[in-house]
Order: sequence, then structure tokens, then C-alpha cells
Amino acid sequence: MALPNKGRFNPRFKRNEEPEHRINERIRVPEVRLVGDNVTVGVYPIEEARKIANEQELDLVEISPNAAPPVCRVVEYKKFLYEKKRKEKEMKANAKQSEVKEIRFTPGTDEHDLEFKIKHAERFLKEGNKVKAYVQFRGRAIMFKDRGELLLLKFAERLNEVGALEGMPKMEGKRMLVMFAPKASKKGAEGGSSKPKPQAPAAPKPQQAPKD
Repeated sequence: MALPNKGRFNPRFKRNEEPEHRINERIRVPEVRLVGDNVTVGVYPIEEARKIANEQELDLVEISPNAAPPVCRVVEYKKFLYEKKRKEKEMKANAKQSEVKEIRFTPGTDEHDLEFKIKHAERFLKEGNKVKAYVQFRGRAIMFKDRGELLLLKFAERLNEVGALEGMPKMEGKRMLVMFAPKASKKGAEGGSSKPKPQAPAAPKPQQAPKD
């Protein structure tokens, strides 16, 4: 019978409370597959796998219970849980960074309002978010799509340093929209070959929008 190892994790679970993973003696299968840098990868009888963990004063942790045979690692369980939670936290942070922020215009958006919205879009892009900019047409204003296209192209030009335009303006229902993805920082882009900026096609001269 294997002697208890003082260096191994020995959690005390409350009655009817199950641990997040099966570890050590809680793993009740004939054999397991060991993986990791500190073991010879392969299939082992469960008693031999426990012995390997004992010799390293670590825990035998089941990480893929549905595999055949189940996959285990020889690690310190407390450290394993800490790393797992840290990675989950990073994944949530990255998911948050990839949110799509919306910027709304109307055909009558003036220069002052445009500047205000540009600053917001720059901040969103620098934070790693995508930006969806759109012009909302109402009533007879739908006749003046060229005004909305000019506005979005001007917006794109002003964001050229921080945002990459993902396609030209397009209509979706009563909205004309464009998408922007965040560009890599200048520091990370140094050393790359410089390419001329693509010129957006000239939009037709806008007509006077009707007053509400």
C-alpha cells in the first residue's frame, strides 16, 4: 500500500461535494494515459501512474475523463487549478476586447459631431474592439445615400492610423454601414515594408438632404 505523500494535495471535501477533477485515489479506472513534460508519455496501469506521481511528490490529475483511456497529468493540483483559472480569466478578457462597438450617424451629421464620434471610435479601436459605423436613413433621407457614403468614407480616412476598413460602405435595410478592425500598434509594425494607402473611390456629389 502506497504511503501518504506529505507534498501532495489532500483536499477535504464537504459531504456530497465533488471536486472539480478526479485526482489520485479518486481515479478508479484500470489504466490511464499520462501526458506532460515531466513523464514519459504513454498508457500506464493506474497503480503505476499513481506511483509516478508519488515519486515526484505531485498529484495525478484526470484532465480528459471521456478519453479512452482517460488522460492524466502529474502536477501539483493547487498550481493546476490556479493556472486553469488564470487562463479562463485571460480568455474572458480577450473576449471582452473583441466586442463590436457601434457609432451612429445621420445624413445631417455636422463636423463637430463627426469629430466627437471619431474620438470615440479611436478609443474603441485602441482598446482592441471592432467598430461598426452606420448612417441611419429615415423617411425621404433614403434618397440621399451618397451623402451617407461620403460621410463614412471621410470617417474611414480619419481613422486610417488606428483602424483597418473591412470593405466599402454597404446598405443593410435603411442603414449604410462599414466595419473597422483595430490595427497593430506602430511599435509592433516597425520594420515592415511601407505600402501606399489605398484611395477610396470618389463618391458622387451629395444632394441637399430634405429638412424634417
